Amino acid sequence: MSKSRLEAFSDGVLAIIITIMVLEMHVPHGEDLAALQPLLPVFLSYVLSFLYVGIYWNNHHHMLHAARSVKGGVLWANLHLLFWLSLFPFVTGWMGQNHFAPLPSALYGFVLLMAGTAYWILARTIVSIEGKDSLLAKAMGRGRKEDLSILIYAVAIPLAFVNHWIAQALYVVVALFWLIPDRRIEKLLANREN
Repeated sequence: MSKSRLEAFSDGVLAIIITIMVLEMHVPHGEDLAALQPLLPVFLSYVLSFLYVGIYWNNHHHMLHAARSVKGGVLWANLHLLFWLSLFPFVTGWMGQNHFAPLPSALYGFVLLMAGTAYWILARTIVSIEGKDSLLAKAMGRGRKEDLSILIYAVAIPLAFVNHWIAQALYVVVALFWLIPDRRIEKLLANREN
């Protein structure tokens, strides 16, 4: 199967996810800055989730660019990732509407944890098909960045019940950690093309 179909489908789903998230931000009733104040938590949760969806889109693009082809296992692993990403609008809206309350913040972290795990499964599925000498396997190496992200999510989830601002800060840290596209894949792709 052509990986371009998988990429196009995934791009479409991610675009819909972003669209649904922005539709959760309702226009305020009022014309002054005070009318925007109640929307600040909704807007901040949207910004964080938009950043996460952008990070997944960017790294997903790099991952598929490094892959030679896709098979059934990759399709299912990709759907698994898209399932968890499709929950972003719900948890983003719930967390923002409830001003980052502990339970919505913890559930947000759980969805982040599961999306990170699903991304790891997708990458490992591609590597298992293409082999340990594949471009993606070389680029990912031991996957310390992925492992650290999943660990931070796992720590942040129970912390949301202790202090939801610490959990939010940890979610931001992981997003900043991944903000720059994965240079490991970019370097190997550049070397392959030279």
